[in-house]
Amino acid sequence: MMLHDVHQGIVGSRPRKRIGRGIGSGHGKTSGRGHKGAASRSGYKRSLGFEGGQMPLLRRIAKRGFNNNQFAVVVAEVNLAALETAFEPGTTITPEMMKDKGVAKGRFEEVKILGNGNLTKKFNISAHRFSKSAEEKIAAAGGTVTRIG
Repeated sequence: MMLHDVHQGIVGSRPRKRIGRGIGSGHGKTSGRGHKGAASRSGYKRSLGFEGGQMPLLRRIAKRGFNNNQFAVVVAEVNLAALETAFEPGTTITPEMMKDKGVAKGRFEEVKILGNGNLTKKFNISAHRFSKSAEEKIAAAGGTVTRIG
């Protein structure tokens, strides 16, 4: 293959395939659905994992154990370095404020403050969890730690 062949035949907006429009179209009569069977009927939807009647992989493999991840608490991790840059000194920081500032990202149920980075500003921080190093650094900077629930 040559480099100039790579994009040959790629069309930006190809016209839609008009099926069921006569024998001359090449997609007449059965409209590309073959003959008879469920797949030829309207409203047919092949089920997830269907392998043409062969025993599906999901049913062939032995299943053992139990996974409790769906019930796990989702914890957002926030480092002290991020709080240092996002907030002014003397601020009382809550999980809602962290989410608004974009420090605690995504969907979460609890916030844990981690001790990565240096803290020079005094903060009153409310969160669900704190690492030991984070607590020490907050106290050393003159701030306070409040545990929620």
